Amino acid sequence: MGFERLRATMFVGYARVSTTDQDTALQTDALHAAGCAKFFTEKASGAQRDRPALQATLAYVRPGDTLVVWKLDRLARSMRQLIETVEDLQKRGIELRSLTENVDTATPGGRLVFHLFGALAEFERAVIRERTMAGLVAARARGRIGGRPRSFGAKELAMAKALLANPEIRVEDVAAHLKVSPATLYRHLPGGRSGLGK
Repeated sequence: MGFERLRATMFVGYARVSTTDQDTALQTDALHAAGCAKFFTEKASGAQRDRPALQATLAYVRPGDTLVVWKLDRLARSMRQLIETVEDLQKRGIELRSLTENVDTATPGGRLVFHLFGALAEFERAVIRERTMAGLVAARARGRIGGRPRSFGAKELAMAKALLANPEIRVEDVAAHLKVSPATLYRHLPGGRSGLGK
């Protein structure tokens, strides 16, 4: 086992600013005052998933440590990303403390806040799923199928005309064979069978 695995538990800070003209001094001063023996800094957009200093911070912290940030938005830019990060830390036995929001997952109050955050994130996911399903149902009711619309070009049109030249083959069957809706077929064949020779 290396030294890093044997070290005592500690407060580890992470500071981030978005642009190169900003300074991390305000955050690092606050992290130092909060008792952080080590901290990582970087200048990067919060929307970036692959932030090197954040990845280094997450790799450095050990069970029993507390990751300290100045504000929660320094760690993540979305509720989902924040919840995922906190859940990962808690699985590893690492707490999170935010100085500005006064949130500390090592306390009952802090854990309650994150349970509420998690519930809100799950509610948001459920609403999105419900809207997606409702949209698919509505699309099917209008004769469309989910996903990217299938292309209908000259090749498909020629095949449709050839099949429909046989009066025993229904328009619906041709549409199903070409994996498009009957409405799409009629849109490309104005007049239906009567327009085949045009």
